[in-house]
Amino acid sequence: MTAPTTAPLTGLRVLDLATLFAGPMAATLLGDFGAEVVKIEHPTKPDPSRGHGPSKDGVGLWWKMLGRNKRTMTLDLSKPGGRATLLRLAETADVVIENFRPGTLEKWDLGWPELSAVNPRLVLARVTGFGQFGPYAHRPGFGTLAEAMSGFAAITGEPDAPPTLPPFGLADSIAGLTTAYAVMTALAARGHTGEGQVVDMALIEPILAALGPQPLWFDQLGHVQPRTGNRSPNNAPRGVYRTADGTWVAVSTSAQSVAERVVHLVGRPELIDEPWFASGADRARHADVLDEAVGGWIAARTRTDVLAAFEKAEAAAAPVQDVRDVMADPQYQALDTITTVDDPELGPLRMQNVLFRLSATPGAIRWAGRPHGADTDEILTELGLTPDDVTALRAEGAL
Repeated sequence: MTAPTTAPLTGLRVLDLATLFAGPMAATLLGDFGAEVVKIEHPTKPDPSRGHGPSKDGVGLWWKMLGRNKRTMTLDLSKPGGRATLLRLAETADVVIENFRPGTLEKWDLGWPELSAVNPRLVLARVTGFGQFGPYAHRPGFGTLAEAMSGFAAITGEPDAPPTLPPFGLADSIAGLTTAYAVMTALAARGHTGEGQVVDMALIEPILAALGPQPLWFDQLGHVQPRTGNRSPNNAPRGVYRTADGTWVAVSTSAQSVAERVVHLVGRPELIDEPWFASGADRARHADVLDEAVGGWIAARTRTDVLAAFEKAEAAAAPVQDVRDVMADPQYQALDTITTVDDPELGPLRMQNVLFRLSATPGAIRWAGRPHGADTDEILTELGLTPDDVTALRAEGAL
């Protein structure tokens, strides 16, 4: 698939020095909408995401998604030649994204003073577990720690079960989205001031923002949100319910009118006359009664019949889908949410499409993740290095 020349970020150059997920994901999101992304990896220690999860024919599949729309080159920043080459690349770039521990770039004399000296318009996005300062700044940080520290794990799971961590990179994904937004905000500011700046992104912060008003509730009321499983303290019925054919559906009644439609549908309209039915919080305190009514009705019917009845009643329900269902879901198909990308290594690949649709300047997946260092010579040649220069860098171990 070829990106249109009108892609909104055409002309933006991003150097992706980050590894694993949050920083590289931010670079991917920028590349999806036309930015030229140069992925810079260590010559002998590539981004570990290349080896995460299942592989096919020795090729990591996660990387095919995370590395899409990126040119790849190798560079050892700790070598003098690697440092000098990065500074030359930084002169040509708009954004650098890194996720080394605080002080690492400085150790190589590649901190903000050095980078901004060669390019005052540069935006440097620094993604770490805990931020650039504070008592935890120099600790190793991963998404799992952010999911634990933020309060997410504490409120996830059944009330009588242990706190639950997500089985995927939730904190990293939220931070990746936020970093892309932060970079665009810094670029917008550059449009006014003419100068770049540093983005300090800590994994522990965006996920805390996504958790909602918990700090405010505690500050004003001393309220600590408990684990409630699939139930919500704000409305009921709400949860997942097993169907007669052994599948599951999710039901939501965030709106009062939908709650009324659901109890009509399941043959319990008299519940509407209960004084406690008039508000979501009061309904939540009577979730046992509502779950028995809704769960019993759903348990007697197949998933197909349940979903059809909910749709006819204009009540809110959805199937609990695994990836097999997602790939076949007609709504996802209509949106082209899972799109096909031709790949020279593995052939046609199906993966998530760009994150949103723009009517006039859409994004696109131009290619899937490329092999380690595939574009090194080409990028250095474009930078003005001669074949002898490249040979010297290789001899030094900088490439």
